[in-house]
Amino acid sequence: MLVGSACAFGVMAFFAKVASQRGVGGAQVAMVRFTIGLLPVLFSGSVRRRALSWQRRDLLFYRGFFGGVAVLLYFLAIDHVPVGLATLLNYTSPVFAGLYAAAFIGEPAQPRVLPALAVALFGVFLVVRAQGGHGGMSAVVHSGVGVWAAVGLLSAALSGAAVTAIRVARRTESSWAVYTSFNALGVVATAPFALAAWRMPDLGAWLALVAVGIFSMIAQLQMTHAYRWIDNLRAGVVQQLAVFVAMAFGAVFLDERVTAGSVIGSLLCVAGVVAVVAGSGRRAVADELRADA
Repeated sequence: MLVGSACAFGVMAFFAKVASQRGVGGAQVAMVRFTIGLLPVLFSGSVRRRALSWQRRDLLFYRGFFGGVAVLLYFLAIDHVPVGLATLLNYTSPVFAGLYAAAFIGEPAQPRVLPALAVALFGVFLVVRAQGGHGGMSAVVHSGVGVWAAVGLLSAALSGAAVTAIRVARRTESSWAVYTSFNALGVVATAPFALAAWRMPDLGAWLALVAVGIFSMIAQLQMTHAYRWIDNLRAGVVQQLAVFVAMAFGAVFLDERVTAGSVIGSLLCVAGVVAVVAGSGRRAVADELRADA
């Protein structure tokens, strides 16, 4: 079930890229994704009662705002770089979550995390460099890939901030309250950018947008159910599968270039992130995965 969740998140990213290739901007894709995510709250009275029972509004605001902007930047990155690269960058969020936990909620930083962080960042460097082709980093700079790679990393950094907020909020708030704050504030964060550049999607783009929302909900539901049976540390490892699913779909269906350098870099990055997750403890992994990538 958790493998299915990771695959669904990867497929969600793929359909976001499909929608962007059909002329729909990343902000518009993100807004539609959040809007579809609110449907269970709008149409189910029992869910709505639990979703609107908030105790720490400040923490739910931080979770929703930072998470919403993170998704906005993630989909903007998908709009401009290969979907596998954008997903890889976004899934480095556990690294930032660990740093924020040490800085803001008093969790001791594990020294063994630092080498893992270096490995992850070196892997990112290799993948970004591979996107420049034979021109190397100079081609990356001139093509704009470097700028949008930075946007993808910023999405991971903001996602890490959302995770830090949720780890404190989960002491008093229900999962539905956290889920609703994420989607509602996500709509608020993305709507100004989406409406300013709104473009009426054609049929193919609408199908891709609906697929983004559906696969996002499927991924979240499967992940939630999987927690009843699977160890949280293993869950943190399995979720990295989304990176390779997105990369494979982009290569097969969108003709995105996959080189030996990008594969090696991806493996190093994921290995580094997994090592960070392993050094962060079981509780941290559990709270992070609940935050929704």
